[in-house]
Amino acid sequence: MSRPPLTLYLAAPRGFCAGVDRAIKIVEMALEKWGAPVYVRHEIVHNKFVVDRLRDKGAIFVEELKDCPNDRPVIFSAHGVPKAVPTEAERREMVYVDATCPLVSKVHIEAERHHRNGLQMVMIGHEGHPETLGTMGQLPDGEVMLVETVDDVANVNPRSVDKLAFITQTTLSVDDTADIVAALQTRFPTIQGPHKEDICYATTNRQEAVKAVASKIDALLVIGAPNSSNSKRLVEVGSTAGCSYAQLVQRAGDIDWRALEGITSLGLTAGASAPEVLVNEVIDAFRARFDVTVELIETAKENVEFKVPRVLREPG
Repeated sequence: MSRPPLTLYLAAPRGFCAGVDRAIKIVEMALEKWGAPVYVRHEIVHNKFVVDRLRDKGAIFVEELKDCPNDRPVIFSAHGVPKAVPTEAERREMVYVDATCPLVSKVHIEAERHHRNGLQMVMIGHEGHPETLGTMGQLPDGEVMLVETVDDVANVNPRSVDKLAFITQTTLSVDDTADIVAALQTRFPTIQGPHKEDICYATTNRQEAVKAVASKIDALLVIGAPNSSNSKRLVEVGSTAGCSYAQLVQRAGDIDWRALEGITSLGLTAGASAPEVLVNEVIDAFRARFDVTVELIETAKENVEFKVPRVLREPG
């Protein structure tokens, strides 16, 4: 029985970004340097496959520093941590390595600079997300006000309307964030923004690639974890760009084949914390059911690389 034809549009860029790649290397190098176990505060990146693989090598994932012993190294996840966390690690004389993505650290530095200049911060982000918690935790309580939507802007009550700045989570929807920024600027005309957009290059590039394929496809699959902000934004971007069926899947086993009956074209991408091996797994699953023709839709080239901390590059 012949398989139905399917054109699979493979979005590029997709998958691992430089910050995720660096964070994973940090855990692997820490295990090589200090042996197992190495503790990691929060999932190093939001991907079960990656976390499970590192756990098999000897990483122990915990949610809080209190769950770590004093005599084993601890790594802080790529999402960043509040200032209180490294302060507590130093008080306990722990060996720790900060795997915060440098682009998240850039936002932390911006927030501190504005605070030194007497400005109160508005953060555009998702409540409870570890990156948001880490960024807000760079400043004293009350110095950062969180907004998630355009409607939230009406509820912002600063000490002074003329002493405000805004920062954003790095993994937001570019278009949704632009609407929130516009609302902030309308209500607070003197509000200061970042020197360079806080949403990271990888988030922007992956969203643009999805927009490029959305009009060509019957369905879109995004490989990523349900707690991955940038992956969930890719699903939303696909839907907004006109794709009638856009779904997040962690692995090939999560695909709803019944929902895909009758399709002739599919878009496929992966969030910034999803490895390429999972992309290939999904492609193989489609090849088993369809006569697949793969077309690459590339909207940007990425050559960003971040160095790992010096402590891991030093011998001993």
